[in-house]
Amino acid sequence: MRNILIKIAYCGADYCGFQVQKDKPTVAEKLQDAIEKVFHKRYDIKGCSRTDSGVHARDFAVSFKCDGSIPCDKIINALNVNLPADIVVKECEEVPEDFHARYNSHGKRYVYLIHNSTIRDPFLDKKCLEYKYKLNDKIMDEAARHFEGTHDFSAFCSAGTTVKDFVRTIYSARVIREGDMVKFIVEGDGFLYNMVRIMVGTLLSVSMGKIKPDEIPEIIDSKDRSRAGKTAESQGLYLDKVFY
Repeated sequence: MRNILIKIAYCGADYCGFQVQKDKPTVAEKLQDAIEKVFHKRYDIKGCSRTDSGVHARDFAVSFKCDGSIPCDKIINALNVNLPADIVVKECEEVPEDFHARYNSHGKRYVYLIHNSTIRDPFLDKKCLEYKYKLNDKIMDEAARHFEGTHDFSAFCSAGTTVKDFVRTIYSARVIREGDMVKFIVEGDGFLYNMVRIMVGTLLSVSMGKIKPDEIPEIIDSKDRSRAGKTAESQGLYLDKVFY
C-alpha cells in the first residue's frame, strides 16, 4: 500500500473547518469525496492540523494510504477535477509508510490579514478582517516580537482544548503593512486552540492603547486568558506553510 502526501489550498469561507463533522460541510469531507471518486474507495485521511470554521489555507498537508499505481501527477489532476472550485490540490508525492501529515510536521507558519481602511473591499469579503480604525502597525510589530521564544501560552488558548501541555516555541512573529493590508506573520513548532487569533486580538488591543507592548511578557507569564485580547474573527486567518 502506498502512502501519499498532498498539499492543498482552500478558501474556508463556506466550510466548518477541515475536520469531518456530522451534518456540516468540511474540507476533509469534500477531499474524501474526491479521493473516493478517483480510487473507488473511501480512504482515511490525516490532516496536518485542524482549522476553525471560516479559516483558510494556502499550504495544507494531507496524507493517506491507498492502493493502485496512479502516478502522482495524475493524482493531482484527477482530484482537482472532482473537487469544488474553492479547494485545489497543488502538490503530490509518495512518502514513507510511517509518514503522518500531522505528527511529522516540524512547524507551521500562519498569516492573519487585516484590511485597514474606512472603505470595505468587496473582493476581500470573508477573506480578511475588515478594520476601519487606523492601526499602528509599528507598535503592533514591537509587541509581536515578545511572542518569540519558548513559553507557556495558556493565556493565549481558548477554553475547550484537550491538550495538557501549553508550552510552544515561536520562531518569529512580526507585523507588516502593505498599503491598506496589515499582516501578522507567525512561525512556530505548534499552536494551541485559537492561539493565533488571540494573539491578533491582543495586538489590536495594543494598537488601541489598551495594552502596552512591554506588557506582553507579563500576560504570557500570568497564564491568564482574561489578560489577553479578544479572539479575532476567523476569516482573516490562513495556514500559510507546513514545515517537514
